[in-house]
Amino acid sequence: MELPGRAPAWVGRVERRTEGSDALDLSVDPRYLAARLLVTAGGVPAGLISVGLTGGRATTSTVRAAIEAQLGPDTGEEQALPPSAEPLTVVIATRGRPESLRTSLAAVVAGDHPAVTVVVVDNDPADESTRLVAEEFADRGVVYVRERRRGLSVGRNRGLREAVTRLVAFTDDDTEVDRQWASRIAAVFAAEPELACVSGPVIGARLDTEEQLAAERALVWNRGFEARRYSLADPPEDSAIFPFSPGLFGIGANFAVRADVARAVGGFDEALGAGAPTRGGEDCEFMVRLVLAGHQVGYDPGAFVWHHHRASPEELRSQLRGYSMGLGAFLTKIALDPRAGAMAARRIPAAVAQFRQIGARESTAGEGVAAGSLGERLAWIVDGGSAYVRGRRATRRVGGRVPRLSPLNSHVTSDR
Repeated sequence: MELPGRAPAWVGRVERRTEGSDALDLSVDPRYLAARLLVTAGGVPAGLISVGLTGGRATTSTVRAAIEAQLGPDTGEEQALPPSAEPLTVVIATRGRPESLRTSLAAVVAGDHPAVTVVVVDNDPADESTRLVAEEFADRGVVYVRERRRGLSVGRNRGLREAVTRLVAFTDDDTEVDRQWASRIAAVFAAEPELACVSGPVIGARLDTEEQLAAERALVWNRGFEARRYSLADPPEDSAIFPFSPGLFGIGANFAVRADVARAVGGFDEALGAGAPTRGGEDCEFMVRLVLAGHQVGYDPGAFVWHHHRASPEELRSQLRGYSMGLGAFLTKIALDPRAGAMAARRIPAAVAQFRQIGARESTAGEGVAAGSLGERLAWIVDGGSAYVRGRRATRRVGGRVPRLSPLNSHVTSDR
């Protein structure tokens, strides 16, 4: 999963089984120094590669050589699943980003699933711009909902309440889902009745700036191209801090749930997430809570989305600060929960090692990352913890949702 050394890099997709001497030829704007390509095999994502460009061009033989060198030979195995027409609701919570929302909605409604409803939740809107964009797609299954309270978790809970389907998928207003995204999600749930939640890769849609390239290196939202399943009954051997590893199960820009399960565990913690003082942490906490409740969550590489990374140093720095605060809030919620806290305490040495690895990865992500010093990052994490303590009190005062992390009747500790 190599990345180009410098920006700008062109982003695209190729099918490795396409035949012809010029089938994979690339010819793009000459300003691009390299290409980042999602490689599929029989339509199923197989991996990401980088290819150098000369004058914006690369030949099919060059692309094929890069595929072989970086991904290995085509095994011929396909992760084909029986199709499912199970109706699905897609929830997009948004505030004040109508142009970005329009791009996201256009991708969702262009999908190949036959029964998708899209619920746009407009959190505490300052004007009518979001409503007007949503209404452009009203004849294609898009429903507009105005939510008076601010916050991503508030919006997702509202979308969950509005949904009448058994499956609910979530994405953000800065993504473009793959055409087969909803179909793949429905097929995965149909094939695995025990699965409560599934996520998938989140891949940078553009790598035009050093900041976007650095974000793709540092954030690691793509967890690879092998299907994974996680549960307390079968903990993964490659995660020493399971089930508390941030991002292990995926991120909020791309996941789906069985609606009844999501409601049963309490929905999303409204003291967490963008729009709340904590600025993040809601997706990680929700998926960990599912696992602690005894459910199985999964990761499927076939259900992928493209994400528009922050393009400026200021935007990226603000995003990294938000993630650090969200991490602090998540860790604080663990510490405040007796059962989860006891489990996590036994994983502290491994957690410290992982934090150092994350810091090392971000420090080598490139000049586009202005992540601040280690001391500053730690200060952001502490800020997130105190923000969560204050935020959950405020959330409860207005009748918002702050579900317990571990269930009261849980007797599972998952210590290996």
